[in-house]
Amino acid sequence: MRDRVFIWVEIPVSDMRRAKAFYERILATEMQSMHIGDEEYAFFPVKEEQNGGILVKGPRHTPSPDGVTVYMDGSPDLDIILSRVSEAGGQVIMDKTYLGDHAGYVGMFLDSEGNRIGLQHL
Repeated sequence: MRDRVFIWVEIPVSDMRRAKAFYERILATEMQSMHIGDEEYAFFPVKEEQNGGILVKGPRHTPSPDGVTVYMDGSPDLDIILSRVSEAGGQVIMDKTYLGDHAGYVGMFLDSEGNRIGLQHL
């Protein structure tokens, strides 16, 4: 068994300024930005570098609600994050729901770019 399966997440965006503002607002954080070639990045701040991710804007990255669903850490209470989604320009599509002791609580939203994003708190 592995320690972890996923170590990096890239969330595609079409408007970096809007997407960065959305995530900074709902997560109550600040994200650092940079450009490499024709791609623009904004980094989610994390303590463990091998368990992080970015927003990415570029010709090979297209936002979609139909692709892989990424679940972000909803700690300490994902209701707090979900309560900020609509005002920040997104849409809650699944309210906080208890899935049992093993999975804890989950919720889901469409971000400002139209990506389907999950939240989980064990």
